[in-house]
Amino acid sequence: MSGGGSTGTPEPGGLRAAFGGLTTRGRSFLAAGLAAAACAYLLGQADLLRVGLLLAALPLVCVLVLHRTRYRVAGSRTLAPARVPATAEARVGLRVENVARLSTGVLMLQDRVPYVLGPRPRFVLDRIEPGGHREVSYRVRSDLRGRYPLGPLQLRLSDPFGMCELTRSFSTFETLTVVPRVEPLPPVRLAGEAAGYGDGRHRSLALAGEDDIIPRGYRHGDDLRRVHWRSTARHGELMVRREEQPRKARCTILLDTRTVAHHGSGPDSAFEWAVAGAASVALHLLERGFSVRLLTDTGSAVPGPEGGGFAGGESADAGGLLLDTLAVVEHSAEEGLSAAYDALRGGTEGLLIAFFGELDEEQVALAGRISRRSATAVAFVLDGDAWSRGPGGIRFSQGGTPVAERSRMLREAGWTALPVAPGAALTDLWRAADRAGAAPAGAAPGWGDAHGAHERSEAGA
Repeated sequence: MSGGGSTGTPEPGGLRAAFGGLTTRGRSFLAAGLAAAACAYLLGQADLLRVGLLLAALPLVCVLVLHRTRYRVAGSRTLAPARVPATAEARVGLRVENVARLSTGVLMLQDRVPYVLGPRPRFVLDRIEPGGHREVSYRVRSDLRGRYPLGPLQLRLSDPFGMCELTRSFSTFETLTVVPRVEPLPPVRLAGEAAGYGDGRHRSLALAGEDDIIPRGYRHGDDLRRVHWRSTARHGELMVRREEQPRKARCTILLDTRTVAHHGSGPDSAFEWAVAGAASVALHLLERGFSVRLLTDTGSAVPGPEGGGFAGGESADAGGLLLDTLAVVEHSAEEGLSAAYDALRGGTEGLLIAFFGELDEEQVALAGRISRRSATAVAFVLDGDAWSRGPGGIRFSQGGTPVAERSRMLREAGWTALPVAPGAALTDLWRAADRAGAAPAGAAPGWGDAHGAHERSEAGA
């Protein structure tokens, strides 16, 4: 079983908390006993006084005994897996072990989970013998991405008469990360992508560095087929040719998280589609050997400033880091894309893929300047007017430029722009981006209709 585990012992509460655990039965017995004792004192009935004291003492004795009960119980939790996509299930295993020399009574086990993961699980455990253990499990799922704490684990203790119930909590908890749903993408070859794979203009230097531009001296273990005979004759010693290696292709994924650019919320909102699309593209390109970084409109990049901010391809850690970031990404208060433009000033990117929301004319012009920082720029432009239609076709007020006009302006600025309507499949749009990038300049506007792109991609499939 994969996943993390935690172990701990329950923390007892104070005496005041123990009296607060009186059940309805216990409070009734205590009230009846005090009332009987008061009546016996007023009426001078000694027998009634004994009955009253017995009724009042029983719940108090149960509270004191239960409070002083020291169950030495160890609890652990196992989460498998600790990272799941939205709508998928994770299994949580609970193990309770009696580490004392005496058997326990009947225990009720309860785990605290956020309401979005489902109802709070409860289990009744029979007496646990010394050194014995009990194992139970339950499943959780969420339609909303995020990070959710599981725990702490709680034990509810009760006396045999049902007069008092006490809850003792363990101190440890686990965190379940719900990441965006990832859609497998077809292996297309976007225009300009080949620049990172062996184009003569982008050959990298050999492993020896800048000094290796000319043939270097022979080293033990070098292949004799790499001997450069002309340089060998000139220098009087064996010289070998440098190894040319293709530079690793890079891609920047720009995610527009501005509140003013997206309307609505929930798993079927435009913003969630953009987040899931960014996750799908990032993992797809990492599998193809790209170095990928995630950039938002705030100018913050993941994985960070080291190595230019790019996560190395073919790395499970890189994909996990990007997914963990997208699991908790939220709307930003930015008004425009200027911070993202500043972050892209550092150098030219081989491939730029953007997920845009609502854009006004000023932001469209700024996006046009952003595209100049890359060899190939692909934009998925969410049709906010279509996504904002409520139930029954009601359309909420929208700002910004219509999606067809935005797409046309982005194409004129060098983007391969594809509008995204509600329910659009990223797989179809991904193929459409490949075709639009390979089409002549005059044919690019033919992809302006999101529904047309959807139909054509299905026909091609």
